[in-house]
Amino acid sequence: MGANELTLVLGGTGKTGRRVVRLLTGRDLPVRIGSRSGGVPFAWEDPATWEPALEGVRAVYVSYYPDVAAPGAPEAIGAFAELAVRSGARRLVLLSGRGEEEAVASEKALAASGADWTVLRAAWFAQNFSEGYLLDPVLGGQVTLPAGNVGEPFVDIDDIAEVAAAVLTQDGHTGRVYEMTGPRLLTFTEAVAAIGAAAGRDLSFVRIPADDFAAALSAEGVPDDVTGLLTYLFTTILDGRNSSVGDGVRQVLGRPARDFSDYARDTAATGVWNRKDAR
Repeated sequence: MGANELTLVLGGTGKTGRRVVRLLTGRDLPVRIGSRSGGVPFAWEDPATWEPALEGVRAVYVSYYPDVAAPGAPEAIGAFAELAVRSGARRLVLLSGRGEEEAVASEKALAASGADWTVLRAAWFAQNFSEGYLLDPVLGGQVTLPAGNVGEPFVDIDDIAEVAAAVLTQDGHTGRVYEMTGPRLLTFTEAVAAIGAAAGRDLSFVRIPADDFAAALSAEGVPDDVTGLLTYLFTTILDGRNSSVGDGVRQVLGRPARDFSDYARDTAATGVWNRKDAR
């Protein structure tokens, strides 16, 4: 890509998207944020917002909300990809989910568009413990989830963003699927213990039945579709299918993926796990 070619970052105010934006703008590359909360208005459920966001764009970071495994995601991603190609945005980089059969349908829809596509198939985000739905439980001292004693290669989303920025701006990645994971497996018990050690706090992990997890989310006012999706993800893809380490970070960046202990140390240093106002 040329230095003046515009990149659209969907979900550009979200966890991965804002990091991609920061990396690209740090290289003085032109970026457009597509989001419901900032930049150019973009909403997956409103196709009328797609074409204006794509005007003059040559590459797109495609992050689907709430998840590529959600109902309707393949159809929306396929339609958007076809429009992007017609609009001249041929390079499409999709953030996908590891071990999600439904996500594969979204990947296939992307490829069927005729785009120069790349897929970043990610494990569980380490930052879910500090920037997502697991922050409140960490602050409360106990993380309660329907996750068993299964190893997960938690990925640092700084690595995802760095890989995405490289793939968006460099040639040689068309038609590739990169497995985005950390360098080792940890159970949720081990991950929570690592956070507790880094933050100097007494944290515990408790496994609960899926029905109790769903009921607790509903009681907190979480929408039914999000509750259903989270319950599905915890009970389905944490069955051992993802208990292996991928090499996508090294393939693209030529270095090892960041370890969970590095994430825990650096995040603890910010104080986010020790501040009551972080809730």
